[in-house]
Amino acid sequence: MSIEMKTKFGQIDISNEVIATIAGGAAVDCYGIIGMASKNQLKDGLTEILRRENFTRGVIVRQENEEVHIDMYIIVSYGTKISEVAHNVQSKVKYTLDKTVGLAVDSVNIFVQGVRVINP
Repeated sequence: MSIEMKTKFGQIDISNEVIATIAGGAAVDCYGIIGMASKNQLKDGLTEILRRENFTRGVIVRQENEEVHIDMYIIVSYGTKISEVAHNVQSKVKYTLDKTVGLAVDSVNIFVQGVRVINP
């Protein structure tokens, strides 16, 4: 499945995997994020931190009636305010997708899968 955008020059199809990779990259750059987690905890291992090439396993892109919704599964750093980290991720993902792809995202839903202590 892909997102279709029409421009004056023609049509652009962007796959959900590309959108998920961009969204995951924007999320892990936020302060307080340890990494992305898999949406299938039981199958993939409990709160496994995903590498950059596997961000699509922790991000779901849905398109419903011309609206784009993104579900993100993250692991946050111990000692940070979870609500503030989630709000920062939502803002950064929306901004990044708007500026890089020109895609207006209607909602970014954050699911915190775990809290980890950062080892110095």
